[in-house]
Amino acid sequence: MPADAPTYDRVALIGLGLIAGSMAHAMRRGGLVGEIVGTARSAETRDVAREIGLVDRVVDTAAEAVAGADLIVLAVPVGAMGAVAEEIAPHLAPGATVTDVGSVKGAVIEAVGPYIPEGVHFVPAHPLAGTEHSGPRSGFASLFDNRFTLIVPAEGSDRDAVARLDALWRGMGANTEEMDADHHDLVLAVTSHTPHLIAYTMVGVADDLRRVTDSEVIKYSAAGFRDFTRIAASDPTMWRDVFLSNKEATLEILGRFTEELFALQRAIRTGDGELLFDYFTHTRAIRRGIIEAGQDTAAPNFGREPTT
Repeated sequence: MPADAPTYDRVALIGLGLIAGSMAHAMRRGGLVGEIVGTARSAETRDVAREIGLVDRVVDTAAEAVAGADLIVLAVPVGAMGAVAEEIAPHLAPGATVTDVGSVKGAVIEAVGPYIPEGVHFVPAHPLAGTEHSGPRSGFASLFDNRFTLIVPAEGSDRDAVARLDALWRGMGANTEEMDADHHDLVLAVTSHTPHLIAYTMVGVADDLRRVTDSEVIKYSAAGFRDFTRIAASDPTMWRDVFLSNKEATLEILGRFTEELFALQRAIRTGDGELLFDYFTHTRAIRRGIIEAGQDTAAPNFGREPTT
């Protein structure tokens, strides 16, 4: 149902990829904003956004985009957020809220916070939703439906600004929770960052294993490897910045992963079937919990099979 009145009069999207594009579609679906202005670093991206009518207005610079906006969304790679914040700072309207959609929060707060002027609110956030696709054509309105968005208020964040942003995300279909930045980065190292690194590594191993040809990898890919390749197809710039910005938490979880992997390796070598069975039984229960929480489907083949 569209909102009775817009949550924000004008939203500026800095970056026009999957997340920002999906936000534009979801905000329109819910009647949540008065006007959506967008920009992107690439002229090609801006041209595509104009062509498909992704937002109400596409402008050439971030400074133009934020003029008169009461919500500014930084939807650029984590490593670029500080520079964008510095660029837009002189053009932010008093009372506006600056937020982001980055997968790392501690580094973003450190990079962006110093450029936020007095009287402007900074409320970081992270929607836990995405696909392997990128670019202005990749967004869709239902991306956030029943997915979690974590609101990570910076120190001293205005509570009214936090509540208003929370309402926007709920209006776009998301479930919301608040979390502090350090805990967010540890949680995401477990649930997203390290799994992505493992996926990239496994696809790299397959590429390097010369006894298995490229054609065999492509022709005989079972579901597990297909899932790895889907994850490993994600935007390389974004993931480079994620790992460099959240290195401590990622390295901590990688260390724990390595310990677990060595234990399983030993069990396979020594024929310890009981350990393997117990381990897989426990991890299977975690999968069931994810399905019960509505964060994935129990449909055969992960819902890939066509319905009849």
